[in-house]
Amino acid sequence: MRKAAFSFFVLALAALSSPAAAAKPPVIVELFTAQGCSPCIKANAHVAGLAERERVLPLTFSVDYWDYLGWTDTFARPEFTDRQKAYARRLGPREVYTPQVVVDGRHQVAGGKTDQLDKLVTEAVRAPRDPPDMLYMENGKIAVGSGPRPRGGAEVWLIRYDPRPVEIEVKKGDNKGETIRARNVVRQLVRLGRWRGRPTAFRLPATEEEGLETLVVVQGTGGGRVIAALKP
Repeated sequence: MRKAAFSFFVLALAALSSPAAAAKPPVIVELFTAQGCSPCIKANAHVAGLAERERVLPLTFSVDYWDYLGWTDTFARPEFTDRQKAYARRLGPREVYTPQVVVDGRHQVAGGKTDQLDKLVTEAVRAPRDPPDMLYMENGKIAVGSGPRPRGGAEVWLIRYDPRPVEIEVKKGDNKGETIRARNVVRQLVRLGRWRGRPTAFRLPATEEEGLETLVVVQGTGGGRVIAALKP
């Protein structure tokens, strides 16, 4: 890194008065769902409703392992399934399933157990946090400041999602004739690199679609707990 660029990076991390730096990170609620999964319809609606809560950001990840039942999920990507499998190895159960919800990378619950899910979200919102500073830099990078890293290290992820409500008419499989409604559907997931507890800048890749929102998440390696998150 050139000296001038490094100096700018250090100054950016020191700008604690920035609204992005001062804001508390949102609680990340990840729903793993599928358009061919009949119990997922109600879970989709409940998780979408969490977007109305302050400091809660629900994300909808469509997985591909139910496609063989007759309907190919229009939003599913193998990397979303890989993300769910990483959570399964840490949080259990060992086998992935839908609908499953992961709250801040710390807890998992069946999407149909809405009371338990709401309790986990409320506890996560109230929990104390000490995240590293994160700032969006004008050169198209995200700066992550210093802080304690979790055992095993941490990773930085880019998540781009569509904030607009979407409706999909299912024409085959268990949900034939149903209209699937979802919100904050994830369309792009990219691992930006490792964070070792020291100030580091990560370049954001180009967006794959217009109209998507960007989220950058710092979390423990291999589906670990979420440490920090920022919407540029």
